[in-house]
Amino acid sequence: MYQADWSVIPQNMHLLLNGVLLTLQISALALIISIPFGIFLGLCRISKNKLVSFLSTAYIEFIRGVPLLVLLFWIFFVLGRFMQLGSYWSAVLGLAAFSGAFVAEIVRAGIESVPKGQMESARSSGMSYTQAMRLIILPQAFRKMLPPLASQFIILIKDSSLVSVISVVDLTLVAKNIVATSFRSLEVWTAVAILYFIITFTLSQIIRIFERKYKLRE
Repeated sequence: MYQADWSVIPQNMHLLLNGVLLTLQISALALIISIPFGIFLGLCRISKNKLVSFLSTAYIEFIRGVPLLVLLFWIFFVLGRFMQLGSYWSAVLGLAAFSGAFVAEIVRAGIESVPKGQMESARSSGMSYTQAMRLIILPQAFRKMLPPLASQFIILIKDSSLVSVISVVDLTLVAKNIVATSFRSLEVWTAVAILYFIITFTLSQIIRIFERKYKLRE
């Protein structure tokens, strides 16, 4: 019968916390890159220029249809070796490229949810398309985009567990190393699950606070 030994957790807590910090760091960097990239793709997606719209749509559909694990492998072993990125930046760019495609769809849906009359009124008042989009449409769309964007960040944190396959010492790889030396898989993976839950639950509560503030301002 298996005898649990939970002492392995406090003994290695400093390693697990280091893994948590790296996981959050990679996820935050990927999000910072993916949001402007996703906004750009989303705007291209609804562009009246058929070539621009086709290329952005093709990228979005391709990335959304490819498993993140395959994308990480390709960036690390192909693009990463060519550009000498290393495992860390390969992970960041892989997550950003993957997340950017989903952010683009969130942006597209948010913009299309704004009544078309808003754009027509802005253009009739003398604004250019860019000015109308920046000053009128995007601020209104942002309120509707905030909940799915926040959810995307939480998903991104959980997806970041895959970066361990390209040797990034995140929480998942730290856990694998501890299991390899202690042979305490049940205890270690239970602790990892709890840590991921604490991260995502805390973020979801912070996000709800922001959502309530924006609703009050509407």
